Amino acid sequence: MTPDSPLLSYDPQPSVLLDSQGQPLELNAALLALLAQHPHSYVLGFLPNNHRDLVRACLAQQRAIEGVEAEFQAQILIWTFIPDPQHSRVLGRCYVATTQVLAEREAATARRLYRLIIENTTDLISRHTPDGRFLDASPASWTLLGYWPEQLRGQMAQGLFHGQDLANLVQTARDALEQDGYHTMTYRIRHRDGHYLWFETASRAIRETYTGAVVEVVCVSRDITARVQSEENRRRLEDELAHTARLVTLGELASGIAHEINQPLAAVVNYANASQRYLQALGSNPQAAERVAQGLERITLHATHASEVIRRLRGFLRKGQRRMQALNVADVARGAVRLCAWEATQCHVTIEDRLPDNLPPVYADRVQLEQVLLNLLRNAIDANREQHPGRPSLIMMAAGQVSGATVEISVHDQGPGVSESQLEQIFTPFYTSKPDGLGLGLSMSRSIIEGFGGELQARRQSIGLQVYCRLPLAGPTKQQQE
Repeated sequence: MTPDSPLLSYDPQPSVLLDSQGQPLELNAALLALLAQHPHSYVLGFLPNNHRDLVRACLAQQRAIEGVEAEFQAQILIWTFIPDPQHSRVLGRCYVATTQVLAEREAATARRLYRLIIENTTDLISRHTPDGRFLDASPASWTLLGYWPEQLRGQMAQGLFHGQDLANLVQTARDALEQDGYHTMTYRIRHRDGHYLWFETASRAIRETYTGAVVEVVCVSRDITARVQSEENRRRLEDELAHTARLVTLGELASGIAHEINQPLAAVVNYANASQRYLQALGSNPQAAERVAQGLERITLHATHASEVIRRLRGFLRKGQRRMQALNVADVARGAVRLCAWEATQCHVTIEDRLPDNLPPVYADRVQLEQVLLNLLRNAIDANREQHPGRPSLIMMAAGQVSGATVEISVHDQGPGVSESQLEQIFTPFYTSKPDGLGLGLSMSRSIIEGFGGELQARRQSIGLQVYCRLPLAGPTKQQQE
């Protein structure tokens, strides 16, 4: 079965000459090398299973049949059958394509997988030009936005953004993609029906190989409207709970508040009575007019003080959404001290002020921060009263910048302290060591502080307990967003 035909001998590809029934007549050297030590009869294993049918079809139709795949002993061969009708023979030529075919199969599998993912995912997968124009989008665009992919092609994505989000969103995303190659943003986008949805989009830049320029942007977007609404509802409920807690706190501080208001009001009445007496003696007392003027001045002073107390109380009882702003820590902390000053006095507790006036502003809601600090102070007063009943004791309230972007405010009492196991539980909802406590004060305070982007923690001390909160500084970016 060695080749007699010169053409077959010189063919660099493995080749075999077959008769009209598909039986091997001649094998060239390249095919013999492929067979290695196997007998020549093994050549039938290298041929396609239906090679006899292919030979008959090739001769009957007098045309070559190409690209026929055959597998044998982990090798994949691609065969071409060329007819020789004059001699009723067929030349079979092949080449080893194991690596190529396996790669094509893997690629085809990957393409099917990607197509399944893109066509069935609930997220919107889209491609854009660097300036934001849609190049393509997955079918989820219809479910999410009411547009079919072909309707989005060529549109600017920015045309669907909410006007309030558009100002900083596009430039920020463009800069981040240029610099880092990826960006994640949350924004509002308009549905075809006209209503707006909250979207979260993760984008990645595709760069030109040699220049590194961004040539395309691939985005994966999802509808997070339900999540945003859930967070808003949770925040609203937290604000309602915080407002209720402020009402309860003021009810508990009613005696001290009444005392703080009664003092200036009593002074106003006294000075008014004295001024009336001096008015009646204007004719006989040359200093009466001067005394009346002094009395009116002091009436104004004390009335203003009472008005300030009421203003602070109204602000503390404010109901509504949190108003994030830059705050002076010392001012807010001293406001909390004033609210509980009468209660501290009654318990023989002195609150030592170690609050510097030159701290950078923090970013928080004034009323809720004051509520947290008031809660920490009242807990400290209770701890001191428990440890030193009827005797003088001290609470130290301090503040300082502990890192480049954080301010720490701490309240250190002289109470009985807590054990290691209690320290891990004091911020747990409904955990309390007080007989009449609800166990919500510290857990709610932590939730408020974390809502500001800060943290609320406690440290055991050799005497008493130190509770501290850390708040982020009010940077330019946050103020602009606000």
